[in-house]
Amino acid sequence: MLAVLGFATLGVFMALVMRRYLTAFVAIMVTPIVFAVAAGFGGDLDEMMLNGLEIVAPTAILLLFAVLYFGVMMDARLFDPISTAIIRISKGDPVRICVGTAILALLVALDGDGTTSYMIVCSAFLPLYRRLGINPLVIATIATMALGTISGTTPWGGAATRGISVLHLDSTDYFTHMIAPMVLTSLAIIGIAWVLGRGQRDRIDRAVIDEFAAEIAQQRNENNRDWRTWFNATLTVLLLVLLIAGVAELVNLFMVAFVIALLVNHPRLADQGEVIKKHAGNAVPVVMLVLGAGIFTGIMTDTGMTEAMADALLSIVPDSLGNLIPLFTAVISLPLSFFMSNDAYFFGVLPVLAESAGHYGIAPIEIARAGAIGQMMHSIGPASAPLWVLLGLIKRELGDFQRFALLWVLLASLAYIAFAVLTGAITVY
Repeated sequence: MLAVLGFATLGVFMALVMRRYLTAFVAIMVTPIVFAVAAGFGGDLDEMMLNGLEIVAPTAILLLFAVLYFGVMMDARLFDPISTAIIRISKGDPVRICVGTAILALLVALDGDGTTSYMIVCSAFLPLYRRLGINPLVIATIATMALGTISGTTPWGGAATRGISVLHLDSTDYFTHMIAPMVLTSLAIIGIAWVLGRGQRDRIDRAVIDEFAAEIAQQRNENNRDWRTWFNATLTVLLLVLLIAGVAELVNLFMVAFVIALLVNHPRLADQGEVIKKHAGNAVPVVMLVLGAGIFTGIMTDTGMTEAMADALLSIVPDSLGNLIPLFTAVISLPLSFFMSNDAYFFGVLPVLAESAGHYGIAPIEIARAGAIGQMMHSIGPASAPLWVLLGLIKRELGDFQRFALLWVLLASLAYIAFAVLTGAITVY
């Protein structure tokens, strides 16, 4: 019964969002509450909601200050040199621009933080896309695939870290077997970016490309960088290094970095207030959605719907095919990761799958590797908090993006599964 209610909750939520009957924030709040009350959990809703909020509160604060920090950096035009370098190399060709987007996105995703990755990629490339008339959904699709592959697989990326910790695994043993499929999938993403770029090149007037390339060529000798530009670049690089090194909590690093950036770039008190107001319009909706996702996760987890859904999916596997549970885990990780938050999936679903696999002599590390593959689908799902930052940057609705990205992300995800099986990261006994 709980499994049915869980799938119904997810289905109704997605229908409300994708059909635009309700905003994402309203739907993500109302749907689980209604179904929890219907299941008889009305008296426990308060505690469930608080549990969910406690989980996502640090993420909400992190997103708030990350948006504000990179808002200041965008105002300072920090990433303009990157855009100029890419357009010079590409000579205005949308195909090369899309491929360049994929390469940068894959590299930036190594820091493991989705919000940071999206901010950097969009700051560097979104002006090019808008100037040339390239569909901004392309940059969003490429960025989410890159983030899901790299950040979703690396042990420091957050997603895999949950699986490693909850199953008590060795991170080195986990990661070394994932390097080959991760590299191959990255090449597949670059190939998809090339295909998307070809489609955009066919629809853009060549005169627009030539005109833009000429404008960039005329700006080669212009140098408007002052000491603040170099300071901002140094501060941003230092921030990323500290993020990767794990010197301090992400939320603390971004709070301190934002204060420093604000003082240096806007020393006047009145200017500081205006900057915060300017970027609050992007930050507050994101924080609201993250908090709403926390309530969604808290209710789904504490009611037992999440675990019941996992048991229901696993029950369809015949005993004779028990040795294929790692492959089955990789396949079902695509829809489960799409609908669920990483906390709900890795802490609620993955242990159930690992326990079931243990009955067939399959090591938990196999399930951890298989479970991480669905992160590309998670990157375009409603439970992915950084996705809302990305949608805010490209000014598009969730339904529009999902309809555009779903096919490409699904193809890349299936390629990832195939590469993982072929390279032995996922063993089929």
